[in-house]
Amino acid sequence: MDLSLNRIVDALANGLVAIDASGVAFRQFSPGVGPYGEPQLLSAVAARLNVTLPCDGGICTKRAPDLLIPGHWAIECKIARFFGDNGKLAENWSVNLLHPYPGNTSLLGDCLKLQSLPAKIRKAAVVIGYEHTPPQVSLEPLLLSFELLARGVMGLRLAPRVQTNRTGLVHPVHQQLTVAGWEVL
Repeated sequence: MDLSLNRIVDALANGLVAIDASGVAFRQFSPGVGPYGEPQLLSAVAARLNVTLPCDGGICTKRAPDLLIPGHWAIECKIARFFGDNGKLAENWSVNLLHPYPGNTSLLGDCLKLQSLPAKIRKAAVVIGYEHTPPQVSLEPLLLSFELLARGVMGLRLAPRVQTNRTGLVHPVHQQLTVAGWEVL
């Protein structure tokens, strides 16, 4: 079974599209995958990954790391969405990725947590981002900022970014998604 980061990022994107296509709304929000909270989203994605990426022990969600593929990967995930379900610009949307402090719940903080895990397992940081089609606010500057802070300020060693995009989501605001991942070395 191919458990490369490329394959995992692609499978995550496919799982998100399948959740979106189900038309099930999260709480009182509009139907689509975009409004899901991180814990609920990762639980739903893990259930789909267990079908598409079967492996010994199964893929599970945990508090740390967010997704665990036993013996293979520890994955921390963050959601980036510039706009809320109501179409209004969200406040503090970059906080989920860019706070460069140990113990912080940002993706940068998560990378530091990943570094402290045993070396026997590969580690990855993943962003699940939502945009309009075409984007009103592009995710690319946020992803580049994450890379710059991770490498240049915090001294983290990241493999090159692996990324896939999907369009045609059912939500009126979260119309396309980007899944970007970096192996934390």
